[in-house]
Amino acid sequence: MQLREDATWSLVVPTSMGVRMTPEDRQAVHTSRHFYVQATSAETNVASVASHLGLPTKVLTSFVEGSPISALIKADLRARGMAYEGRDVPQGDAWGHRHQFNIADSGFGGRAPRVWNDRAGEVGLNLSIDDFDLDRLFVDEGVKIMHMSGLVAALSPDTSKFCVELAHKAKENGTAISFDLNYRATFWKGREDELHAAFTEIASLCDILYGNEEDFQLCLGITGPEAGGDDIDEEIESFKTMIGRISAAYPGASYIGTSLREVVSANLHRWGMILWGEDGFNVAPLRDIDVIDRIGGGDGSIGGVLYGLLKGWTTEQCMQFGWATGALAATSLNDYGAPADEAQVWSIWEGNARVQR
Repeated sequence: MQLREDATWSLVVPTSMGVRMTPEDRQAVHTSRHFYVQATSAETNVASVASHLGLPTKVLTSFVEGSPISALIKADLRARGMAYEGRDVPQGDAWGHRHQFNIADSGFGGRAPRVWNDRAGEVGLNLSIDDFDLDRLFVDEGVKIMHMSGLVAALSPDTSKFCVELAHKAKENGTAISFDLNYRATFWKGREDELHAAFTEIASLCDILYGNEEDFQLCLGITGPEAGGDDIDEEIESFKTMIGRISAAYPGASYIGTSLREVVSANLHRWGMILWGEDGFNVAPLRDIDVIDRIGGGDGSIGGVLYGLLKGWTTEQCMQFGWATGALAATSLNDYGAPADEAQVWSIWEGNARVQR
């Protein structure tokens, strides 16, 4: 896969930003009085790997004009090394625009994490390509990879159209496109035909496709595996078979992958990864990882893969780095991985947690 060389931006992500509120000390939401608040979106979670490692990254989004939550989000993006652009939309009255709230607890032991999304009136529901100077971005400045997820693509009819048109513009100008399908039943209910058409069109333009078996079946209609079940080796082999079907349906995709997870407890997971690319299948078998907060592990994994592709690494190296950045995200109260440097990530892959002085 050739990436555009004359590009200002390594990675661009369209997204709708919000805030995530998590109880302190792994407590449940309904019994908590103290919460940790952070800016969040799945797409910026992905981009955080590249931005923290120094690659130029830009966020396409929208903000509520004059909102202190918007100010928090903008400051957070600057701190994470991300440029951003987008309209400042007037709030209107008290029932007007706002940023989404993602309310979550991390779980503990046998008590599973719970997540509650509150996205009514979200300012990003009306994202449009008219909000951005796409000729400047894709033609004059240039973008190596644009990453989008099924969360923003399925958010509303407007954002579906936005993502389809954005993908076409990127493709026309030599930008590689990455798509994490991220199926959510609540987003798709009553919109199945409409979203299937949009996701199929986006996927047909993509160079990198990411998602689990359910994502590919429900979003793109790829026939599911006949094998499978509780055995992880069967799951891996069945996903390999499914990748063959995905590649046949979407021959433009040079890379197809998924993260693998078995939950032992809220604090202990077994984590793996599959990445098919230009040099074949690469599999990271399940290994135990300790978990502070599981949310964002999948975003972290594809963020690591994209970083590897931007650096020109082999598929195997991209898979290893993606496995480790996904595991890194699970060690943080934030829902993204923020690597200090490449060496920290490779130490995670190697299983070396000895103190570094």
